[in-house]
Formats: sequence, C-alpha cells, structure tokens
Amino acid sequence: MSELVEREDAGETRSWRISGMDCPSCVAKIEKAVSRVAGVREVSVNLMAETLTARLGPGGDPATVARTVAGLGYAVVPGTLPAPAVSRTHDHDHDHAHDHGHNHAEAGGHVHAHGDEDDEADTSWWRAGKATLVWLLAGLVAAAWLGASLFPAEAYWIFAAATLLAALPFGRRAVALARAGSPFSIETLMCVAALGAVIIGAAEEAAIVVLLFAIGELLENVAAGRARAGIKALGSLMPRTARVERGGAVAEIPADALRLGDLVQVRPGDRVPCDGIIVERQSAVDESPVTGESMPVSRGPGDAVIAASVNTVALLRVRVTAAASDNTISRIVRMVEETTASRAPTQRFIEKFSIYWTPAAMAVSALVMLVPPLAFGGDYWTWIYRGLAVLLIACPCALVISVPAAMASGLSAGARRGLLIKGGAALETIGRAATVAFDKTGTLTAGRPRVTDILPMPGTEEAALLRAAAGVEAGSAHPLARAVLDAAASRGIQAPAATDAGAILGKAATAIVEGQLVVVGSPIHAREQGILLPNVDDITALEAAGKTVVVVLADGQPLGLVALRDEPREDAAAAIAPLKAMGLSSVVLTGDNERAGRAIAASLGMEVRAHLLPEQKLREIQALKARGPVVMVGDGINDAPALAAASVGVAMGSGTAVALETADAALLHERLSGVADLIALSRATLANVKQNVAIAVGLKLVLLVTTMLGVTGLWMAILADTGATVLVTINALRLLRWHGPFARLPGKRAVPADTMMRSA
Repeated sequence: MSELVEREDAGETRSWRISGMDCPSCVAKIEKAVSRVAGVREVSVNLMAETLTARLGPGGDPATVARTVAGLGYAVVPGTLPAPAVSRTHDHDHDHAHDHGHNHAEAGGHVHAHGDEDDEADTSWWRAGKATLVWLLAGLVAAAWLGASLFPAEAYWIFAAATLLAALPFGRRAVALARAGSPFSIETLMCVAALGAVIIGAAEEAAIVVLLFAIGELLENVAAGRARAGIKALGSLMPRTARVERGGAVAEIPADALRLGDLVQVRPGDRVPCDGIIVERQSAVDESPVTGESMPVSRGPGDAVIAASVNTVALLRVRVTAAASDNTISRIVRMVEETTASRAPTQRFIEKFSIYWTPAAMAVSALVMLVPPLAFGGDYWTWIYRGLAVLLIACPCALVISVPAAMASGLSAGARRGLLIKGGAALETIGRAATVAFDKTGTLTAGRPRVTDILPMPGTEEAALLRAAAGVEAGSAHPLARAVLDAAASRGIQAPAATDAGAILGKAATAIVEGQLVVVGSPIHAREQGILLPNVDDITALEAAGKTVVVVLADGQPLGLVALRDEPREDAAAAIAPLKAMGLSSVVLTGDNERAGRAIAASLGMEVRAHLLPEQKLREIQALKARGPVVMVGDGINDAPALAAASVGVAMGSGTAVALETADAALLHERLSGVADLIALSRATLANVKQNVAIAVGLKLVLLVTTMLGVTGLWMAILADTGATVLVTINALRLLRWHGPFARLPGKRAVPADTMMRSA
C-alpha cells in the first residue's frame, strides 16, 4: 500500500494503494475490517482504482489501518496516488457479511518493491503471487499422488497431510477475517469442507478441492486484471512527451510537466499532449480516441482541442488550458474509476441478500448432514459428505460479482466511446427510461442562432435598436445574446458600455445603457409589464415561422423587435427515430415561444412544452416521472436544475468541465445519437446482468440437485462456485467489445483529412 496524507478540519485523510482485490467482496471485506479500527471515521475502497481512503479522527493510527489490511492478505505496493476525500454520500454497505475469499496473502502480505505503481499490472499473470501459490499447491498434490502410488497403505495420511498444508494459507485468512468481523467467508466454508472431507476419509478429494479453489482464485484475478486494463487503456492514450516553446526554443519535455499557459507544438501525426486552445494554423483533428467521432474535425485558431486527440494535417501551436492531472483523459479515467465504485440498486439488493444467504447455507448444510440419518436412517458418512458439498455449492460468490462485473464493463465500454456515465445507478436507470426530454437551444438545435429580422418602431433607426440590444447582451454568454452581438458587429456597431446589468430569470435581460433602462425580453414579459406592442401581427408571423422574437424596451417604451432562429442539428431527426423504435416517448422542454418550439418539435416528430420558466421545467419533469424514469438532455449549464431533477441528466459537451460534472452522464462527441447509444448500452448491460444471475443461480441449482442425488461430489461442488464466478466475469467482459448500434448516424460536421490537406 502506498500512502498519501491530506489534513482536514474534520480529521486526517489517508490513502493507500492496495493490490490483489478481485471483486466487490474484497471491497466489503476491507471496509468492514478497517471500519472496526479505533479512530477510523470513514472508509472507502475503490476496486478498479485499487485504493483505500480513510478519514482518521483522534486516536486513529495509519499504521494500524495498514496492518489490518495486510493481515487480510493483501499485498503492499509502494507508489504515489491522488488522495481523494472520502465521500460522505458514497454508497457502501459496511455490513456486507459475505466475503469472497482470495489468496491475497500472496507470500503472506509480502511487500513488493516496484518503482512504478503499474509494474504489478504489467506482470504476467503466471508470475503473480496467486499463480505462484497455484504452482506450489499443484506440486504438493502431485507429490501426494506420487507418494500414494509408492506407499498405497499410507495414501490416506499422505493426502491428509497434503490437504492440511494446502489449506493452511486459507485457514489463516479465515481466522483473520473472522476476527475482523467476517466469519462467513468462502475461506471458512472451503476449510470446513476440506477438513470435514479429511475426517470422513475423503482426503484425496479434499486435496483436489483446495487446489481447484486456488485455480479458481487465479482465474478471477486474471479476469479482474482484464477489467482494469480496459480502464487503464484510456490513460495510455496520452503521449509521454510534449514539444513546448520556452525561451525562444522548442524543448521536448514529459507531458505531465506542462504548465498552464505553455505553448505547445503538435506536429502532423502527433497526439495532442494537453487540453488547450489553438493559437495558430488550421488542421483536421481526429478525436475518435476520446469521443468516438469517426471523422477528423476541422479545428483552427480559437478552437479547443482535447488531450489524446490526433493532429492529422498541419503543425498546430496550442496554448495549454488544463494541467496534466485535470485534462480530459485524466478526468475521464478518474471518473470511470470513481463511478465503478458506486453501487447500482440491483447490486445493493444482491449484496444485502448475501448477508443472509451464507449463514443460511451453513444451516442447510447441517440439516443435510443430520436429518436424513436421524429421521430416515440414512448413512451418516454419505450425508455428511453431501452436506460438505452443499457448503461449497451454496457460496454466493458468483451471484455477488455478477452485477458489478457487468456494470464496470458497461461503464468502461461507454467511456471508450465518448459516453460517460457516473455510476451503476445511472447506467441501470437509463435503460429503464420511459421518456427522454430535450432542451431545445444548443441540444436539439446547433446552438448557433442568428438574427434573421430587425423591425424597429417608427422613429427608431435599426442601428439604434441593435446598439441598445447589444449593450444589454454584451456581458452574456447565452447563444441568443451572442447572435445579437454578432449581428451588431457585422454592421459595424460597437456595443456601448452598460451598468447595473441584471436578469429576470427566463424572461428578460436588463441594463442601464447610455442613461436609459434597456430591457431585452420576450413579448410575454413586455405584456406583463403593461406595455402595448403595436406590431403584434409581426410577432405572430415571425413566431409562426419558427423564430424566437425579443422585444427591446428603453425606459418602458418599445424600440422594436429582433427575430432569431436556430436550426436543428444535422443529426437530430436521425437521432430521435431510434428512440421511438425503442419504445420511448420524446418531448421538447423549452423556454422559447410556442410556435418556435412547435416548429422544431414538428420537424422531429416530438411533443413540445414551450414558454417554460426554469421552475416550470421542473414541474414538467415531475409530471413526466409519473409515466416512469425520465432522461433529461441539456447543455449542462443553463439546464442544471432540470438535469438534476430528472431520473438521469445527460449533458452535451466536448469534454468541458461543466458537461462532465453537472449531469449523471455526458456525451463527449456531441452527437445526439449518443442518447440512443446510452440507452442501448444500458439495456445491453442490464441484459448481461440477467444472464450473469441466471448463470450463477442456475449452475448452483443444478449442482445442488445432482449432489443431493449423489451424482456429483466435492470436486464439482467447488467448480460450481469458482466455475460460475469465472463464467459470469467472462460474460461481463464481453461488454468491453460493445459498439453503439447508432454510432454511424450523421454527427457534427466532420472534415476528411484529405480535404483539409487541400485547403491547407
């Protein structure tokens, strides 16, 4: 475990890196043990990131925490890692009683001295500690077979000795787990079954059971490593070096040494080493490694580029806008690692169910051993043997891992295709959605409205109307405000200085411009203020054409109208169609006027709710929830309340901090087809979960029946546990190869590299 310290008012936060965790039971095992340590206030374990974070109060001893975890058999790997604060709302069930035992004692908790924290991940599986134990146990069992062949009369004692030696590491861990609050671990069940088999004379089978158990543990470790590799592959997209301009010269430095404001050169064929803004030249940038966008996109001065994208045509000079630890790739990797630690509702149910399963299984095993001989005159040794087999069959390891394995693979598959989902709960809910609600501006539309009509009142010049409107909108980043400013600039009108700028939420923007109170707002707001608008027919005609109309007032007197229109995205119609095919209803929620909203919605075949203030959007979402879960899709900034109110909020955005942090999911590639992909991925994941549960429960039920009938014995019993666990893990890993069924729908404008080459 590597250790990092963060001091806070509420205590001291310490983080360690742990190696050897294979499944959620490892997480529960460590959390329960550490939470019992004196002075520990909060504890969080991340399976995919392989980290433990604990907040220590007075009397809390980091060394005791480390010894407690090492005592459970987990290896210590020196290195560095970020120390995230323990989330007070993080969803962990600390009373999870089932523990999926593993050979974490790899050489008894030996400290592996690696210079790099990733060295262990790079170690071949056959050289890892668990593989070493398998080789030793295999040699021990082989030696017992040879000894029994040479001395047949002593075969029982030879195999009995081999079983005791082989079970020793697992027995030590079973005792440690019992002391740490987890008496019903698989180590306990396996050791009881093995020792019971020795007692009733089945020493040969007992030795094989222990070996098969160790092999199953090794296979699970390999599968867990594959799952982690899917996430770590995201981090490997980043280039190791960057060409930075410093002191009038170009130097090649490590990419993680870049500083904010540095000027970086990105040659054709190079990966962009940072998040940044292009300051010189135009090129085509392949963003597919991060966003899944299939074609290079045109990027020039002032445009943002994201880390790990590939420059394909011309040399670019890029200004660094994010540190290496906070660039898009780093945030994605960190987010996926953190979200795989969150538990979906189905997972929480199964984990709580397993609390009662294991002790109940031990009780059933005892009944199998006692009832037939006592009540029906059955043979004691026969039924004790079958009862021991029931112990091994009943372990719920495969059931417990069935959900998180599928969720982790689904989250990773989405992240590698530009679909970021914040946790298993969101991933599970998306697939069960009944309605998808869309914001209009910037979501269904391109978000680049333009002024189409300027209608000044009699006696007012067009330039004066635009000048007043531009003065009010100068400080706003709203798409409509930018359109007004662009229209003014194209006519050579400079926005005048404004003071006391303000806003009436969802209705108007206000400011003092050249001594007058200027209001730029909706016609409805003007009417609410008792202002008579003489050109009502013009407003009606403009709105009927699908345009947004704003009224410009100066000291309560109308100066005129400005009409704007934002066209639908190129992929909007093609992205909405699959949602209908999947049985979902789609609705537009917009603050725009009824006619403008209806014009967009009608072209896409959607329902529309218009003239909605922010609080009215929330009420609409609550009403839609009566039909079932609601997915809200917005830009991640103006729609934050609606995104939060929905069952799942999905933000559009090319890796911006707001898009990644506001909602429950984000579409990095900004293609609306990503919404259908999200739902398809969720449904594929839920289907995988059902398959896993069927495998885990079905295989055990079959083996339970055959064991009770005497058809199968201890060997098959242990395979029912480890075999099912391996099967559900392999099935879950299939999701890593998932490809969005709608990925080929038209997306945002992409420019082929050869076209850019000609234009350059």
